[in-house]
Amino acid sequence: MAKLRIGVIYGGRSGEHEVSLMSAQSVLGALDRSRYDVTEIGITPEGKWIAGEGVMQTLTTRSGKTPRAAMLAEPGPARIWEIQPDGDEELHLRICREVDVVFPVLHGTFGEDGTLQGLLEMAEVAYVGAGVLASSVAMDKALFKQLMRAHGIPMLEYILCTRGEIAHDLEGVLRRAEEAAPYPFFTKPANLGSSVGISRCANRSDLVEGLAEAARYDRRVVIERGIDAREIEVSVLGNEKPEASVPGEVIPSREFYSYESKYVDGTSQLLIPAPLPEEKVREVQRMAVEAYRAIDGAGLSRADFLMDRKSGELYINELNTMPGFTTISMYPKLWEKTGLAYPALLDRLIELALERHAERAKSERSFRKN
Repeated sequence: MAKLRIGVIYGGRSGEHEVSLMSAQSVLGALDRSRYDVTEIGITPEGKWIAGEGVMQTLTTRSGKTPRAAMLAEPGPARIWEIQPDGDEELHLRICREVDVVFPVLHGTFGEDGTLQGLLEMAEVAYVGAGVLASSVAMDKALFKQLMRAHGIPMLEYILCTRGEIAHDLEGVLRRAEEAAPYPFFTKPANLGSSVGISRCANRSDLVEGLAEAARYDRRVVIERGIDAREIEVSVLGNEKPEASVPGEVIPSREFYSYESKYVDGTSQLLIPAPLPEEKVREVQRMAVEAYRAIDGAGLSRADFLMDRKSGELYINELNTMPGFTTISMYPKLWEKTGLAYPALLDRLIELALERHAERAKSERSFRKN
């Protein structure tokens, strides 16, 4: 039986480029090479595609001679093309590899936000994870909150502002935030993950600095009320019938679950399963699946919640449609505790990608009158 051909895409033009490399190393190390023929496809921080030998080394060291590559947005065999210069400033394409399923291990902008998914949809290739709509909605924190509100899923108060407003009407932005809720606030780029650009703001001076930091990464910034909360996370897996894992709890080593806590010092504690009463376990699992269905999720997602320490109220914080897959990431750890080991989890994600691709293929793309 021929091996299934998997194209693993990682790196990317995003503030989460380094996180993607860490996730990809784990995924590449766990894919069963007796079942899969794996092609590595890298995207540099500048957005150039590379494929072939030495992709990880090229992206990690920012050096090497890995050939430039491309994927065309036209239906047919899913081909990775090698770009070959001919010496006369012209470029030629040569087929590098064909793939059956693309596994995007990309976090953040141009990978988790629906842009890559749009390319893969146009090429009619099976791919792991959420589609264009779910990816873009979950990535945009403000739109996600609006959708959660429409579905009656509890969330914390927030306001949205733009980089232009911060630059030209800072006083107005500060006033709107302070009228919406008391301090502290969290300032966040609307379209990014892995806690990049997030700040906790205990007063107005902090808020000014936090807005400037968040605006470095996106033109839209969310200012959200902060509470004394426990951080609860649930992994979701599936297409039409999604399932929720046991919940876990993050005990940050710093003031909140920052980028450094997640990926640098590794000192944050993960409690799996989270020490919660059974009714709270059922409630957070139900809310995770409801949120997943609300965005039309597919494949996988990690649902992040804040639970008020005093009242016990649960508030959804966000859904990550391509959560971290590093050795210390919560998503695979939660499924491992639920009974699905890391290699089997990757197998299931690939199965779900093929299942969803087959379902999409049933849709007619043309209309003819009788």
